Amino acid sequence: MMSSPAGHAPRSAGRLVAVGAGFAALAVLLWAVGMTAWQPLTEPVGPWSERLPDAHTYWARDLRFLALMAVVSGLVLAGGGRRPWTLRAVLLGGGALAADVAVDRADPTGPGATVSLVVLGWLAVALTAASAVRRDAAPGRDRAVLAGLSVVAAVLALVAVLTRAPTDREAELGPAALMTGLLLLALTVAAALAAAPGRGRARIAVAVAVVGGVGLPVVRLVGPADRLPPAAVLGAVLLVGVTVLTRPWSGGRPAWRRYALLVPVTLVVPLALLSGALLVSAVLGLGAPLTALAGNSPIAGSDALPSLAGLLAGLGTALLHAGVTRRPAAPPRCVAGTTASTAGRTGRTGSPPTGSGRRR
Repeated sequence: MMSSPAGHAPRSAGRLVAVGAGFAALAVLLWAVGMTAWQPLTEPVGPWSERLPDAHTYWARDLRFLALMAVVSGLVLAGGGRRPWTLRAVLLGGGALAADVAVDRADPTGPGATVSLVVLGWLAVALTAASAVRRDAAPGRDRAVLAGLSVVAAVLALVAVLTRAPTDREAELGPAALMTGLLLLALTVAAALAAAPGRGRARIAVAVAVVGGVGLPVVRLVGPADRLPPAAVLGAVLLVGVTVLTRPWSGGRPAWRRYALLVPVTLVVPLALLSGALLVSAVLGLGAPLTALAGNSPIAGSDALPSLAGLLAGLGTALLHAGVTRRPAAPPRCVAGTTASTAGRTGRTGSPPTGSGRRR
């Protein structure tokens, strides 16, 4: 790697910081709008039974949580997946979750509240980035972390467009879910490109972005009861695209036949993990404490957290994806054309014998 002058980051690192921080800033804006404009629409009023909250009432809360995950993802991307950035981004995410509950309890509304929340959120992102820059002395990127980030963001994009409401006729739900999904799709493509081990993959990245940009609205246009099949197909396409972008190409070209074998896995695994995580979340009622702390009406029945289930499903998918797509390391070579295993069998090690033979 070519060294950079002291005090100057490489151009690629500077671009990555700008892109990641830009995504984080957009996610903050989306979170603020979700808090001040969408959240009031989901809080039931009146004593009538048809207005009592059910399992899909607080869709705005889940979209806000997904936006906060996008903030964290943007900061991880900005730091190239390196530990100082990743650790501080996760800590910021935990603090932002606590702040979300506190702000939700205050019930802010109106443009003034939106602007105030955006400014405070951008300040938190800037302080986190500044702290990470001061602690970050290692150059380069952690491509494994970036590849995992792209998988997690792809699964979260699916969770966003699968978000439902009690009637699914709320005019604001469709655009809100779609904007959140498209932001996470952009993070997916950007993280996959940043994790790419070589150049010349821009066309594939554009293809993945176009397929996702068309596929996410299509999933939203399908009826709520029929969204899982197209979402599964879209998820498979996105994850195969991520694999093509993030894995080495033998001979300078992607191994399409090998990647095609991933399709059955990518069709089933993400939504299967999401369904399992949703079931556990509903049984444990993980959303109930957050609902109570925010001062909202308790859910009638299970209070699941689809956003948290999506995060767990994304992390599980990323781990499985890394294990399935990892290529075994080639054995070290001792002499030309001879590996360590064959050298052990033939006795050739590539080093001249020392101290052997009869002394003359």
